[in-house]
Amino acid sequence: MYDRILIAVDGSDEAERAAKRGLEFARGFDATVDITYVVDRKSLRLATAGEKARLRERGASVLEEIEELASAIGQPVTTELTEGKPAIRIAEYATERDATLIVVGRQGTTGLGKRLLGGVTERLLHRSDVPVFVVPKGASDATTDYSDLLVPADGSEIAAGAARHGAAVAQRYGSTVHVLNVVDLQAAGGAFSAGGLEREFVDRLEANGEDIVEDVATEFDETVPAVTTAVVRTPSNDGVAAGIREYVDENDIDLVVMGARGRSNLGRRVLGSVTSTLLRTTDVSVLVVTRSSS
Repeated sequence: MYDRILIAVDGSDEAERAAKRGLEFARGFDATVDITYVVDRKSLRLATAGEKARLRERGASVLEEIEELASAIGQPVTTELTEGKPAIRIAEYATERDATLIVVGRQGTTGLGKRLLGGVTERLLHRSDVPVFVVPKGASDATTDYSDLLVPADGSEIAAGAARHGAAVAQRYGSTVHVLNVVDLQAAGGAFSAGGLEREFVDRLEANGEDIVEDVATEFDETVPAVTTAVVRTPSNDGVAAGIREYVDENDIDLVVMGARGRSNLGRRVLGSVTSTLLRTTDVSVLVVTRSSS
């Protein structure tokens, strides 16, 4: 599944944490690893000659540090310092190297100290044809076994496609897979009535959720150690993302594997916003599967 992994770094602590996680993940899959540092072309245009040299030197230094980290872990890597618009260049480089997974931190800094990687990650998720493994600042350095992973399911094709990636990780790490559907009561109420929902309608939503998780559960074969399903309600203003986050916390989930876009119980295309919200608010790593890679 993941035979070539690209790790993008920017010199931030969060990117270094992501690199550690990516290197360990690569060892688990016996994957080839490429490391890239993109010098922002906009920063180069605005910089003096001396500043340009320092920006490039900083990038080279960061790559050397990651090479040392990889050596200590025992993972061979190839590194490249490149220039361009970071999100675009990372996606291009992934294509050039035939990467099957990109690993990034959720947020970091530019060479000039500005907060950058959050925006880069967001744009990369919109652009990349390759799954993106996003490691947040709060992710534990010790989590490398992924004993419990979560696959949110909403009935969309891409959400179901994420199950294939979840299965690959579960097979490699002996994980229990949790398949979850979240019934967004506030969205349902807004669509039908400000006076509350009839019990019969809520029951239909939950029954639909049960069908969805059971369909996804059938995607996992006997090579996956264990599969559990759940349908939960959320009345929160944060909707589906809040329901996923609560389930993650309550069940000690180590990794979320989800599609980049999908639709809700009511057929709306909302999984893009769900994914974006979850990425900003959870301290668990998220493997985001794009439509073309599902």
